[in-house]
Amino acid sequence: MSTIKFFSVAFLAATAITQAQDLDQAKKAIDAEQYDKAKSILKSIIKSKPADGKAAFLLGNVYLKQSVEDSAKITFDKGLTAAEGGKFNNIGLGQLDLEAGNAAAAKAKFDLATQGMRKKEVEEYIYVAQAYMNADKPDYQAALAVLEKAKLANPNDAYVKLAMGDAYYGLKNQNDAYSSYRDAYNTDKNLIRAKMQLGVLLKGAKAYVEAVKAYDEVVSIDPNYGPVYRELAETYYLWASNKPATYKENIAKALSNYEKYMSLTDYSLSSRMRHADFLILAKEYKELEKEALEMKKMDKVNPRILRYLGYAAYENGNTDEAINALTEFLGKATKIIGGDYYFLGLAQVKKSIGADGKTVDATLLAQGVAHLKKAVEMDMNLANGLNEIGKAYFGQKLYGVAAGVFEAAILNTTSKNFFEDNIYYGLCVHTVNRGKDVKSIDLPALTNADKAMDNVIAAKPEYPEAYLYKARINSVMTKDDIMTEAYQKYLDALAAKGPEEITKNKAKVTEAYNNMASFYANSDKAKAKELLNKTLALDPTNAYATESLKVLK
Repeated sequence: MSTIKFFSVAFLAATAITQAQDLDQAKKAIDAEQYDKAKSILKSIIKSKPADGKAAFLLGNVYLKQSVEDSAKITFDKGLTAAEGGKFNNIGLGQLDLEAGNAAAAKAKFDLATQGMRKKEVEEYIYVAQAYMNADKPDYQAALAVLEKAKLANPNDAYVKLAMGDAYYGLKNQNDAYSSYRDAYNTDKNLIRAKMQLGVLLKGAKAYVEAVKAYDEVVSIDPNYGPVYRELAETYYLWASNKPATYKENIAKALSNYEKYMSLTDYSLSSRMRHADFLILAKEYKELEKEALEMKKMDKVNPRILRYLGYAAYENGNTDEAINALTEFLGKATKIIGGDYYFLGLAQVKKSIGADGKTVDATLLAQGVAHLKKAVEMDMNLANGLNEIGKAYFGQKLYGVAAGVFEAAILNTTSKNFFEDNIYYGLCVHTVNRGKDVKSIDLPALTNADKAMDNVIAAKPEYPEAYLYKARINSVMTKDDIMTEAYQKYLDALAAKGPEEITKNKAKVTEAYNNMASFYANSDKAKAKELLNKTLALDPTNAYATESLKVLK
């Protein structure tokens, strides 16, 4: 009997050790971003030991990393009832509360997870901090507050130091992030992610050469550590984007490193989606289309694939396909980003232009502009890309179309193109409306164009053309008093640059004199005559000034 009992205890101990080793292997796979491998290990553990709550928690976390929230919640709910480590699942459910915007419910669940921790235990604190940092709207201060508790419990824990580095990095505290990552790696040389993060800091500082050197050190330690190739890819992409002279060489390196990353992780749907996101950044839309079609073979119902198909279709010239894919995507998706409305809007704007390149479908154009504006409201950075698109339509003399694009662009008042976008918007609206009778003009658009010129003047009051455009816009609106004031400011700004500017801009100056004279003709004939004579001094054969003087006499 005692022999059988001894064998049972030994067997159970061996089983426990094996499961602990399997759990460690799953953690390593998660760190290496081999999520399919991690899921396989964790599912195997749960199958053999349903009472392992920590395995359920880790599996749910993998689902969260892959943006499969429904599966994550089911897994956390089941794991919560497990006899061993079930409380960890409160952390996963708490992160879902954070995603839903319920910070109070999340905090309550985090408190449940950290109750009854032993003196030097820190694992629960680390996972709570990661939940705060991995949420759609990260709370790095809250994460840091939790990690301070972990630091008090075990000051020398390498994983605490790594997590603190992540929190400081999120708070843009480069110095403390560097110290934390360095200390984490020095504490545990197996913690290769900490060493990699030192390169990430250099990437953020735009020290691309140094960042690549740091990553190469990681590769020399473990050439099979996948995440370092993803970081290399992102670094080369940023290098290419910020140093245009290096674009061709560095974008090729970016793409090859990302392919290496995928070969070391997996070609699962979620990995392909991360690759697709990178291809969008790199503007490799032919490759994006190929990747999206591969994903479609794997999963015909995931709406996110429609996003990639839509983006690629627009950039590859398939406007109808882009509109269909993105319209379907927006009808199905729960997580929508500004880029979704951006590409749909661009496709609709392009589709609104007839085959002759001149006629415009006003309804479709309005829909496209509305989607572009919604896109910029969701993600202000998208305004930067509209400048070149608007100027292209302007160059085609599609002024109404260009006006719509610039109308969306100027919603971002901090855009690098804000000054120029306002000028183009005002010019386009004026061009579309000039020559029309008062009943036919687009008064709201002209009013906005007038405000756009005010934006230009506020940014650069010494720029004469802004006053000229403002005057012309108000002339179309028959706001002659504002028109006259703006023309005078145009003349003043021009004169401030030197008398030669008056002669150089003779046509515009005589335009100002004549329009101002028209305003004063009924109220101040002497002023009107003075202005008309100034016109004739510059242009003795000016017909308008000559005839107007005859009338005034």
